[in-house]
Amino acid sequence: MKYTRINDEVLYTAERVTHLSENDMRELESLAALNSRKRVRLCTHAAPDSLLHEMFIVHGKDAYVRPHLHKGRDESFHVLSGVADIVIFDDDGTVSESYRVGDYASGHPFYCRMPQGTVHMVIIRSDALVFCEATTGPFDPDDAEFPEWAPEDGAGDVWKYVAEVSQKIEGL
Repeated sequence: MKYTRINDEVLYTAERVTHLSENDMRELESLAALNSRKRVRLCTHAAPDSLLHEMFIVHGKDAYVRPHLHKGRDESFHVLSGVADIVIFDDDGTVSESYRVGDYASGHPFYCRMPQGTVHMVIIRSDALVFCEATTGPFDPDDAEFPEWAPEDGAGDVWKYVAEVSQKIEGL
């Protein structure tokens, strides 16, 4: 796998035709484990202004995915390995739905399409979660909105919040 490193979390393929193997995914898992937020993504689209964005993403167990929504785009989420909970919220922060997802052989749903405007988060339940995400481009850093009721990444109360959400989804 040949790639260009944008930063510790974002890589772009350096191959005209991208092909990935299990070893490539293991390399991404190793890279995710080395960075502070325990995540990495390999973008297989050519550039941020591409109309279709396809990314292979690895999140370690200690990666916090803050509840957020996308204003102008849907996204799809296809799990390759690992297990996670996808949690859907009402606008006020009330948990409305949750889905345990895993790879195809896990018996859990392995695919989820998230409509624009849906507040959601991902809680990683395995040592690592490897998934493919697809959405429309071009990339707009202002597209994601984070509700005020959700702790910011790095805040001291993040894991307390994740534990509270985990407790709520057990009752659904």
